[in-house]
Amino acid sequence: MDKGSIRKRKESQNGSTSHSVDCQTAGKQPVKATVLQKDVGLFSGICLIVGTMIGSGIFISPKAVLLYSGAVGPCLLIWAACGVLATLGALCYAELGTMITKSGGEYSYLMEAFGSLVAYLYSWTTVMVLKPSSFAIITLSFAEYASTPFYPGCTPPLVVTKCLSAAAIFLIVTVNCLSVKLASYVQNFFTAAKLFIILVIVGAGIVVMAQGKTETLSNAFDGTSSSVGAIGLAFYNGLWAYDGWNQLNCITEELKDPFRNLPLAILIGIPLVSMCYVLVNVAYFTVMTTTELLLSPAVAVTFGDRVLYPLSWIVPLFVVFSTFGSANGSCFTAGRLAYVSGREGHLVKILSYISLKHYTPSPALIFNGVLSLFYIIPADINTLINYFSFAQWVFYGLTALALIVMRFTRRELNRPVKSWLPSLISQSWSTSTVLSSSSVDFSSTTLSSTGRSTGHANS
Repeated sequence: MDKGSIRKRKESQNGSTSHSVDCQTAGKQPVKATVLQKDVGLFSGICLIVGTMIGSGIFISPKAVLLYSGAVGPCLLIWAACGVLATLGALCYAELGTMITKSGGEYSYLMEAFGSLVAYLYSWTTVMVLKPSSFAIITLSFAEYASTPFYPGCTPPLVVTKCLSAAAIFLIVTVNCLSVKLASYVQNFFTAAKLFIILVIVGAGIVVMAQGKTETLSNAFDGTSSSVGAIGLAFYNGLWAYDGWNQLNCITEELKDPFRNLPLAILIGIPLVSMCYVLVNVAYFTVMTTTELLLSPAVAVTFGDRVLYPLSWIVPLFVVFSTFGSANGSCFTAGRLAYVSGREGHLVKILSYISLKHYTPSPALIFNGVLSLFYIIPADINTLINYFSFAQWVFYGLTALALIVMRFTRRELNRPVKSWLPSLISQSWSTSTVLSSSSVDFSSTTLSSTGRSTGHANS
C-alpha cells in the first residue's frame, strides 16, 4: 500500500464519527471525512453477532463438551448455561456500548474505568495473542471441513489444512481491506447460509426423534463427571462456541444509531444462537451415540452422512460457509481494536491509519492477518481453544467489573440502557453503606440522650 493512500485518523475524544463533510461545492459530490463511516445497520449488526458466534464451535466443541461433562444430560445443561452466561455478559456490554460510544469494545471501557495501564495490557494481550489466535482457530476449522471430503476415511494431511487456512486468511483480509460494505455483504450471506444448515440439521433431528430413536437421550445423566476441573473445561469449550456476542461493541463508531441498534441486535441475536445450539446438540444425540460422537472427526459431517444421504454433501459445504463467515466477522472486529489502540498511542501509529480510497483500517487488518498466519503453525485446535477461552473470559469478567465500578465513579455518564445485575450490586452496596451510617448515628444519639457523649457534655 503506497503512503498516499492512507492517512492517520484525527478524531475527537468522545469517539464520535460523521458521515460526510456538510459543505458541498457546486457540481461536486459531498466529500467524506477521513474517518470510519457509519455503514453498519441493524440487520448487519445482527448478522455480525450471529455470524461470528455460530462458526466452528458448534461443529467442533460438541465433542469436547460431551467428553468433559461425561453424559448427555449435563452436556445439554452446560450448553444452556453457557447461553445464559453469554446473555448476562451481553446485557452488561449493551449498557457499556450505549454509555461509551467508542469502537474497540473492552479496550475503551477498561480505559474509562481503570485508566490507560489496564487498557494498555488488554490491548497488547488481545491484539498480539487473543484476536489472531481466534482467527487462526476458525480458519483451521474451515480448512479441516473443506479438505475432509477429499480424503474419505482418513485425516487430511497437515500441510493441506495449513495451506487452506493461510489462503482463507489472505482472502478474508483482502475483502475487509477493500470495503466495509463488501465485508458486511459477505457476512450477511454466510450468516444466512449457516442458519440454513442449522435449520436442516434440527429438522432432520426432529424427524429422527419422531421415528422413536431416543436411546441416547434416555438415561441422560448416567456417567456424569464429578470432577470440577472437567466441568470447567466443558464450560471453556462451550463458552468458546458462544464467543462473539460482544463483537458489535468493537465497531460502535460504525454502527448506525448505536443507542437503538446495539441493544436490539444483542437481544435478537444471542437468544437465537442459544436456541440453535441446544437444538443442534439434541439433533446430534438423536442420530449418534455418545461414543460415536466422540470418535467422529467431524460431527456435523457424520450426522449428514447418516441422515441426509445422498444429499449429505450439503452439510460439509455449508459448514465451510459457516466457518468462513465466522472468520470474516472475527477479522472485521479485530482490525478495529488494533486501530483504536494505535489511535490512543498504545500500539504503533501506523495501525491507526485509514485507507483514503476504501475508508477501512487496512494496516490494522493486515497486521492481524500476519499474526494469524503464525498461529496456524501449531494446528492444535483443542489446545488453542482451552487457552483462548480462559484468557478471554478473564477479560470479560474484568469488563463487567468495570461497569460496576463506573456506577460509582462515573455517575454523570448518560446510560440509555441499564443492566439489572450491576444495578442490584450497586444498590446492595449503597444499602449496606446507609445502614452502617445509620448504626453509627443511632449510637451517637443514644449516648447523647444519656449525657455521656462528649458533644453533650461540652454543650
